[in-house]
Amino acid sequence: MTERITGEASAEPEPKKRRSDGLARVSEFRALWVASAQSVLGDQLARVALSLLVFERTESAGWTAATYALTTLPALLSGVLLSGLADRFPRRTVMIGCDLVRAALVGLMALPGTPLPLLAGLLVLAQLAEAPFGASQGALMPAVLGERLYEQGQRVMLITHQAGQLVGFAVGGVLVVWLGSHLSLGLNAATFLISAALIRLGVKARPVDAGTDARPKRMHTQVGSAVALIWSDPRLRSLVALGWLAGFIMLPEGLAAPFAEEAGGSAASVGLLLAAHPAGMVLGAALLGRAGFGAERRRRLLGPLAVGANLPLVLYWAGPGVGTALLALVVSGVFSAYQITAGATFVLLTPAGQRGQALGLARSGLTAMQGIGVAAGGLAAELCGSSARTIGGAGIVGTLCAVLVAVSWSRARETGTGTIPLSA
Repeated sequence: MTERITGEASAEPEPKKRRSDGLARVSEFRALWVASAQSVLGDQLARVALSLLVFERTESAGWTAATYALTTLPALLSGVLLSGLADRFPRRTVMIGCDLVRAALVGLMALPGTPLPLLAGLLVLAQLAEAPFGASQGALMPAVLGERLYEQGQRVMLITHQAGQLVGFAVGGVLVVWLGSHLSLGLNAATFLISAALIRLGVKARPVDAGTDARPKRMHTQVGSAVALIWSDPRLRSLVALGWLAGFIMLPEGLAAPFAEEAGGSAASVGLLLAAHPAGMVLGAALLGRAGFGAERRRRLLGPLAVGANLPLVLYWAGPGVGTALLALVVSGVFSAYQITAGATFVLLTPAGQRGQALGLARSGLTAMQGIGVAAGGLAAELCGSSARTIGGAGIVGTLCAVLVAVSWSRARETGTGTIPLSA
């Protein structure tokens, strides 16, 4: 099927059955959702278990922080180099393979007495499989749900992910103390096996997209092609920029502990500060998913919402208390829900045969921007001596950048006329 996604909604009607069916009636989506939900909980449990395990052995905050960083940083490399697997092989096969690899590697990590260097190496290898899995899942979803239900499905996935993180961090410490670090890691390995089984039994086998060149491509050729695709389309460039604005928005998370101390808050306030933005995103996703906000209206609002996600952080410049900061973070999170529409539109505008690699590049850039933003913010806080001023300054710069990107998206959306193939 071919769709045109420009400033106006597509005139081609969806099949009546697809229009009336809700997400709950799509059995493939149910399988993907359950697989994702239990994996998120397992991953959060594993992060807590690894942190405690490393700290118990080393009594070093530095090694503990470095180990935690290893749960996210490898995805930056694999997002560029391995996401293309989602375009070269059947996506269900890639997802199952990634789950089985991670189950085996995390299972080895769960063995008592595993040396720390080996533990770190296994962790890096396990995290390398995250990007091709995520790219395959993101590229497969339009085929499972179709255009009309796709963004709704992404919204449900994001709410589940954010809620899973909150629940995982809230109960993870208690469970790890009760079960022990090794058994907790074993449970995480089991979640990957369950995910593989659910995908194998609940998701249909589909061949590689017909639009994909069957001839094997060199890795640099595949990556270069995806970069050229994004750069050549002003809409895709603007959508990537809208996503990368998260580099400013996530800074309060990286500086939550020093800000809480600076604002006179207790240790418990750090957890509240970390939970405020995800909670706001869940609320924002629910609000934007209401019937009054159609897909085209959400696309028109991407720019203003991006500005609204950055603007509340400017309040930090005045040196607020913890309560005011919490309110600012919740409001920022509500507006940050625009990321769902931006991501969904990016996928729908990308040719089916290049979705995996393009999505991997966009997500890798997002990870890099978040890491650079937090690192730069930490350095700035050290130099100026104030976490609040640093976050407030990031809010000012982020708001200005968001205004520029909003103008770019508005122009690109009005002038974009390319016909985009969409597998549904």
